Amino acid sequence: MKLMKIEIVTDTFLPDINGVAMTLGRLTTGLRRRGHEVHVIHTGTSAENGETCVAAVPLPGYKDVRIGLPKPLKLKNRWRESRPDAIYVATEGPLGKSAMKAARSLAIPVASGFHTNFHQYMSQYGLGKLEPMAMAYLRSFHQKADRTLSPSREMVAKLQYEGFSNVGFLGRGVDTDLFHPDKRCETLRTSWGARAATPVAILVGRIAPEKNCDFAIQVFTRMREAIPDLKCVVVGDGPVRARLQTAHPWVHFSGVKTGTELAKHYASADVLIFPSETETFGNVLLEALASGLATVSYDYAAAGLHVIHAVNGFKAPTGDSTSFLDLSVAALSESRDSELRVAARASAKHLGWDTVVREFEGHLAEISGNEPSLPLFASPETKRKKLSCRAVFISDIHLGTPDSKADELVDFLKHIQCGKLILNGDIIDGWALRRGGGWSSSHSRVIRRILKMTERDDTEVIYLRGNHDEVMDRFLPATLGRIRLDREHLHVTARGKRYLVIHGDGFDSISTHHGWMARIGAAGYNTLLKINRTYNLYRAWRGMEYHTISKQIKAKVKSAVKFVDRYEELLQDLTRHRKCDGIICGHIHTPEDKHVGGIHYLNSGDWVESLTGVIEHNDGTLELIEYKSFMNRFHASSDWLRVQSTGTQPECPMTAI
Repeated sequence: MKLMKIEIVTDTFLPDINGVAMTLGRLTTGLRRRGHEVHVIHTGTSAENGETCVAAVPLPGYKDVRIGLPKPLKLKNRWRESRPDAIYVATEGPLGKSAMKAARSLAIPVASGFHTNFHQYMSQYGLGKLEPMAMAYLRSFHQKADRTLSPSREMVAKLQYEGFSNVGFLGRGVDTDLFHPDKRCETLRTSWGARAATPVAILVGRIAPEKNCDFAIQVFTRMREAIPDLKCVVVGDGPVRARLQTAHPWVHFSGVKTGTELAKHYASADVLIFPSETETFGNVLLEALASGLATVSYDYAAAGLHVIHAVNGFKAPTGDSTSFLDLSVAALSESRDSELRVAARASAKHLGWDTVVREFEGHLAEISGNEPSLPLFASPETKRKKLSCRAVFISDIHLGTPDSKADELVDFLKHIQCGKLILNGDIIDGWALRRGGGWSSSHSRVIRRILKMTERDDTEVIYLRGNHDEVMDRFLPATLGRIRLDREHLHVTARGKRYLVIHGDGFDSISTHHGWMARIGAAGYNTLLKINRTYNLYRAWRGMEYHTISKQIKAKVKSAVKFVDRYEELLQDLTRHRKCDGIICGHIHTPEDKHVGGIHYLNSGDWVESLTGVIEHNDGTLELIEYKSFMNRFHASSDWLRVQSTGTQPECPMTAI
């Protein structure tokens, strides 16, 4: 890959104190270290090398936030004279809008960042009626980008539901050397009036209405009722600081802190409360985890990604203030060496910025037609860790439909190195494409990722036809390099066990004998998935867990019309007839792992609702895995990764679903 010339346009940049500025600073530094030429166009009064300042005006009522003035002609002339490979527009103000317009007029690939929920801020400032208008503006703005990057999976899903297209995930990192429990400072604690055994609760961030600061004071009050000796500290500044500081003199307001001083404040506290409900991510939470604090937050954004409740932190259902208050009191019982606080620090160790920078590089490389790669000086240790295994079985991806979890699948495959990848039917949904279904860039990335596996890892790919990709019947069997197309496959494990691999639609009487009815059922299923998306957005807003209503209804309907009549039993009979030890199938979107009558029945599920697959580890054991739990275990346990990669321990230490 040739090194890229990249320009970043933003209303805020270092030395501004906010999450967007900090993130852009990390990304810029990381890209430059990897050899790319990066120039940042930002507001402010001074510029370093590789930066340009533009004029701005303060946001009314919030002078610390600047809005860059539009520069359409200046930007267009700049980029016409020295054309960048890609442009990243980080903020959605007039400056960003003019940058987007200039980039599109010159046909320069452009990505945008959805860093802040500005539309949700409206109600905090008495402008709630304008929220739909704000969302419409944001949607119109980001639709002009080749890709919109958001820092949480939840926000990616919400933006897609709101009609945003080409939305991608770009996580966040934390400097675990800077933010470290060893930065604890007894002198600083003494200045707060805290003795050695006195607990300290801390709030870090912008002191503004959208950060739920009034509720934070309620939380502090409730915690002091439990432990009167508790010291409460607020780090940051903002429009409501003066009011809160005057009204609550028992709270220590430290002002804005950066670098080592900020790290000392974190490490010298014991509990972080993070009551904001309007974050797109929340870097504060990662900094607190890295500092070894007990954290209390709502279950979304950064907490939804990185906190396991009661294991490395506490999470309250979003909007449930009563639960938040109770958990804040419970967090006070966590001592410095408690298992939860030790786990908090451990869970942050893998969240370095290097991985995020490479992901950002990858997004820009894709939209500009380049391929990301490690620089020549990169050591093997800088490469992405992968689980080495013998084989991976996945089915029912349904590329070409809006409900295909293509991004999650690509993420999963990036963490896998396997000798054989079996795609067990319904990978590309021909039925949906014939009905006019949409093929997105994320679906293309799945295909590219699979091809890369054949090239870089020498993975053998076996693509078995399903009923939704039955067009393959015309030319089966066929071989295309490392890719083999067929109807079924006999897989022999490292332990010598024989498994028949087949999609399974031939044992569904509706699919086999009444194709027209199956197509009607597929259309109805797609309608249920749309209902499911709306229903789960409501549940997420209420802080409730994801619930697959479409899967529940589908199961009842199929049972009523005997859509899958004796599906499992027939496949087990086929396995016995073929003299195999087990069978691996898909089709019915129901993951399963069980032994019946001496036959091992495995159904790999799907990548629409279940997000499941089957892995054969190097020791020959087969495991049914689910994407989210797999990724959590992958990052949390290097021992698990080592054991499963080497095959030195036959028993998997994690529970399969």
